[in-house]
Amino acid sequence: MRVNHQAFFCSLFIARLADQILLFLVPLVVYQTTRQVSWSGLAFFIETLPRYLVFPFFGALCDRFPPLRLMRLSQAARALACFGGIAAYALFGGIGWLIALSAACGVMTSQGLVAREVMLPQIFSTQQIQKVLAYSQLADQLGFVLGPMLAALLLGVWRWESVVAATGVLFLCADAALFVWQRLSGFRAPSSGSAQSLARAAHWSTPLRIALKHVWTLPGLKKLIMLAAAENLVIGVTLATSAAMVTGLHAQSNRYYAALQTAGAIATVLVLLTVARAGWPARVLGLVAFVTICVGGVIAGASASPWGYALGFLLIVGFDKMFNVYIRSARLQIIPPEDYGKTIGVAILLNNLTQPLAGLLVGVFSARTQTGPLIVAMSLTMGGIGAAVSIGSALLRRKRAWALED
Repeated sequence: MRVNHQAFFCSLFIARLADQILLFLVPLVVYQTTRQVSWSGLAFFIETLPRYLVFPFFGALCDRFPPLRLMRLSQAARALACFGGIAAYALFGGIGWLIALSAACGVMTSQGLVAREVMLPQIFSTQQIQKVLAYSQLADQLGFVLGPMLAALLLGVWRWESVVAATGVLFLCADAALFVWQRLSGFRAPSSGSAQSLARAAHWSTPLRIALKHVWTLPGLKKLIMLAAAENLVIGVTLATSAAMVTGLHAQSNRYYAALQTAGAIATVLVLLTVARAGWPARVLGLVAFVTICVGGVIAGASASPWGYALGFLLIVGFDKMFNVYIRSARLQIIPPEDYGKTIGVAILLNNLTQPLAGLLVGVFSARTQTGPLIVAMSLTMGGIGAAVSIGSALLRRKRAWALED
């Protein structure tokens, strides 16, 4: 990557660092306040659902307006949400303001994510896309590495309101880095004036209808969405229960929890460095990552010891981003560039609806059954969906081959 793109990846890193602080903070503070896994799961559901529901809308915006402008707007809005949430807590009190500001930040994170997805092929048009995606995921993972450590350190000396204020400052720093990159690189988005004019003139539902048509008709896109949705069942239930599993069921300290989160992020960095350098086929990446995550979920849920849970957790989070590289590179080859924003918005929504669903299931069923068996059940469900999709694709390919022979 060229030197003048370092500020771009620095912006991704700082924004992810701030996001990870909030994601670390919310379930931990809620669980420590209520001492109930169900409330932690419901908080995760409230925190994550809005960010996925807005993906189709924000994806359509990226096809209408410059994605760089939208990306900068998302970072400034997240800083405002942090400061506004603290002000509301100071005036009215209640732990709900932490969940609300985190949900608002999550919504604007969705805008930044879609804008980044649209921008990456434009910025790095001459680079191998799998390598670019691996480096962008590495910037994310460095935020994952330092986010839990920084959050745990700050919570040791500050109240959570002060930690949120520091997070708002980090979002402003991410926007400043993006501004510096724009000035250094001189990046200008490819001109698409006629397409944007047509989009503005069309009915508001046109982008959604185009995206849904692509999801239904483009070969291979439904398969990718189903596989990603299955994988996110395990990711969602892991994120929703990790604080309760580590500090509650396995009776470990907050520092152990932060260290485990950091170890997971380091494992992901190592996996992504391997992806960036090895040049494996995308299909191999997808298969290895999917099977490993499924196995990791079974180990994490079935283990009675904290070390067994840690092993399963590391397998899940360590290979999650490898699976993301496979999904993102495969989508780029399927979706037409002129409809990429609107289609990717709908695809990401469908991919990720299972994450807040997993959080809701934790909230509903944790009082009736142990959390471990729920994680095992979600992992087996993931494996079953993956097997069904693979068998269905194989049968469809065989049917088409027979039709060509006839």
